[in-house]
Amino acid sequence: MRHRICLRIVSTVLTTKMRSHTYIDSLGSARIMARALDGKALAKEIKDELKIKINNWINTGHRAPSLRCIIVGSDPASHTYVKNKIQAAIDIGIEAQTIKYDENLTEEALISAIELLNHDKLVDGILVQLPLPNGIDERRVCNAVAPEKDVDGFHITNVGQLSLDMPTIVPATALAVIEMLKRFKIETLGRNAVVVGRSKNVGLPIAMMLHSDRNHDSGLGMDATVTICHRYTPAEQLAVHCRNADIIVTATGVPKLIKADMIKPGATVIDVGITRITDEQGKTKLVGDVDYDEVRKVAGAVTPVPGGVGPMTVAMLMHNTFQASQKIWQQ
Repeated sequence: MRHRICLRIVSTVLTTKMRSHTYIDSLGSARIMARALDGKALAKEIKDELKIKINNWINTGHRAPSLRCIIVGSDPASHTYVKNKIQAAIDIGIEAQTIKYDENLTEEALISAIELLNHDKLVDGILVQLPLPNGIDERRVCNAVAPEKDVDGFHITNVGQLSLDMPTIVPATALAVIEMLKRFKIETLGRNAVVVGRSKNVGLPIAMMLHSDRNHDSGLGMDATVTICHRYTPAEQLAVHCRNADIIVTATGVPKLIKADMIKPGATVIDVGITRITDEQGKTKLVGDVDYDEVRKVAGAVTPVPGGVGPMTVAMLMHNTFQASQKIWQQ
């Protein structure tokens, strides 16, 4: 009798868990919803790992890794992002500071400030929060950061080394995507992957790592067959490419660009896009490129927004800072 009761309880629990991941389609059939790839939980796991590594690093006689975040102007979103990065750094044992300038700062003055940090032996990582005010050349500013301290991975040297499968500092968002695929055990070898978005800081590095040979020096290659789509890809062709994809990574900032009828059943969908919109009730919220609620009914796995790639990007920025600290100490 006791065994029957236990079996009944277990059956109830399993049914409850299954119900939370199913929906009833238009024909009345129960279907399993896609697995939600929880970037927030994974980011915490990675930061906990880094905290232990940094503590061990300090206990062996090294100074704490150090990070400087430069922000120019008063954009509220940028200030929030920087605040989150600084807090994440401090939480895991990185010495971090924000350097603020008003929007009237000239390009030359900004570059001079970066040069001072480049030569400061107590600074391991430098990042310049983008976007910058109009009139400042972002590419020139990114290239002003010393490559070995470029924890954003935007310097031309780091981008070039990434393209050649050489060990380098990888852009944090791109690295977040690759780390999620690895840690959630999404198979990429020989799979068809579509990257929607060709920005040099996100889409391009993601595509490079997805298609690269994992046997090369960087160890970041994923051996997928990659198609890159962008704003000039006709909508009907975008849909064709996506339907053939085992993995879709989208980073456009266009809400609900990727719809359920564009998804191959069982595909993995990584949503890097993030846009703040106002809903019908007048409330603001963050959404991604993916029509999440509908895509979950077709895909095998999908990242939410918020709570997906965003927290992972911060975690990988911390990874890059510790990596920079170790390499600078070895020099």
